[in-house]
Amino acid sequence: MDTPRSNFLKTQIQADLDAGRSDCVVTRFPPEPNGFLHIGHAKSISVNFGLAAEFGGQCHLRFDDTNPEKENQIFIDAIQEDLRWLGYEWHGEVRFASSYFEQLYQWALVLIDAGNAYVCDLDAEEARAYRGTLTEPGKDSPYRGRTTAENRDLFQRMRAGEFADGACVLRAKIDMASPNINLRDPILYRVRHATHHQTGDDWPIYPTYDFAHGQEDAIEGITHSICTLEFEDHRPLYDWLIEHLPVPHRPRQIEFARLNTSYTVTSKRKLKLLVDSGTVDGWDDPRMPTVAGMRRRGYPPAAIRHFCEEVGTSRSDGMVDMAMLEHAVRGHLNETAPRAFCVLRPLKVVLTNVDETSVLRIANHPSDESLGHREVPFGPELWIDSDDFRESANKKYKRLVIGKRVRLRGAYVIEADRCDTDKAGTVTTVYCRVIENTLGEDPGDGVKPKGVIHWVASHGAATAELRLYDRLFNDANPGRAEELLSVVNTDSLATIVDAVIEESLTNAEPEQVFQFEREGYFVADRHAHSNATPVFNLTIGLRDTWGGGNG
Repeated sequence: MDTPRSNFLKTQIQADLDAGRSDCVVTRFPPEPNGFLHIGHAKSISVNFGLAAEFGGQCHLRFDDTNPEKENQIFIDAIQEDLRWLGYEWHGEVRFASSYFEQLYQWALVLIDAGNAYVCDLDAEEARAYRGTLTEPGKDSPYRGRTTAENRDLFQRMRAGEFADGACVLRAKIDMASPNINLRDPILYRVRHATHHQTGDDWPIYPTYDFAHGQEDAIEGITHSICTLEFEDHRPLYDWLIEHLPVPHRPRQIEFARLNTSYTVTSKRKLKLLVDSGTVDGWDDPRMPTVAGMRRRGYPPAAIRHFCEEVGTSRSDGMVDMAMLEHAVRGHLNETAPRAFCVLRPLKVVLTNVDETSVLRIANHPSDESLGHREVPFGPELWIDSDDFRESANKKYKRLVIGKRVRLRGAYVIEADRCDTDKAGTVTTVYCRVIENTLGEDPGDGVKPKGVIHWVASHGAATAELRLYDRLFNDANPGRAEELLSVVNTDSLATIVDAVIEESLTNAEPEQVFQFEREGYFVADRHAHSNATPVFNLTIGLRDTWGGGNG
């Protein structure tokens, strides 16, 4: 498996190893099971799993499931599937924060007994007023002076389910005047009568992420807790809790800049808005930046990993151009995707000097012989793309024109003689002649074809639905828009229901990617594609044409 480029995280981990602070690197990927993984998670995954692999260590998968109302088994299953699809395997069994609920509860009692935590009855609005601001210190809660015995009794009654949601919380007793708001007596436990997907109704109280996270790391022996920069201000609390509890191990938290890509949002709230509003067709819509969406779009996992590595890891926030990911996808598929013919806008061609059908042997890749060859039917009637024919054109037009020659990809040179049109003047049929002795070589009369076009023989064709996907947003930074839906690209999906494909493509496996020659890279939809109803999604165009459509 590939490993990330050199970065400051490697330097710090190596320093810890050299100093004897660690002897085996143990990292973790700790998603909350309340949504689908996205491109930002892919970066975090590549960092945590990559570092563990490079230093010969372990990476754990742990679900931080401390918020039961928003969590679901669907997300747990999807996250595991996405990780494996990306090419990663975690060490040992899948871990859950909920497995440690009893230990976390006992440690909360340790804080209470040491005078480092108290039960507070302030409601949410009152707590905000007492908390202070970035420029003004907070004020002590009137319940901060409760005795140890009183706090222990109240917390045990919270555990017993005697209090309603929101009636009280357990808070750490640190410093209400701290310049770091995260240290102003943060909440450690809330009353929450909610059924948990792992523990059922066993717990009427749940730990906060800030309280649980560091202790989970300590229980699992995590040496390096790699987080994104938004957790930097939380690190003093992370360390305070570790110092004030009898944990079996002391992990080290290090932060790096999260991945932000242009024309993308990764906020779960905003992604959910796209789904709930019907702007996209679910979390795995190919326009979504979710791992499931990129998979359905036909993005190869190797290209996603390569992109995450090329981006690098730093301490500086910035915006990465989405074209960089698209370049990685295009480069990978150029080398690995077999070629095939598909006509998006069919126009009939009659070859007036061809009487019989035949079969041509065409390479599946121009430079990789290991991808083999395929047999392609050829006959007197073909389909070409309507954009590849004009009755007359200037010299810059390199396709089929009356009186001019063009090569059929992998087949013969043909010359157009005339065409039929309907009452509206639309061309319906083009009549051409095959130039003899031109299979695989230029004509011997010195008149070379002007260009090359793709085609599909009528008797060896099938109809397919093509879904042409483009970027979901017109704005490079849609997250800043006051109304997210106002910057949605209304042309992000176009559907063609009567495209003509090689009949062999009906046997394509779901998720198999092809280069439809001269059109782009297409993937057989993992859900909708079948032999009876072929459905292909546009993965990416043959070149970067953003600004005029991608593909």
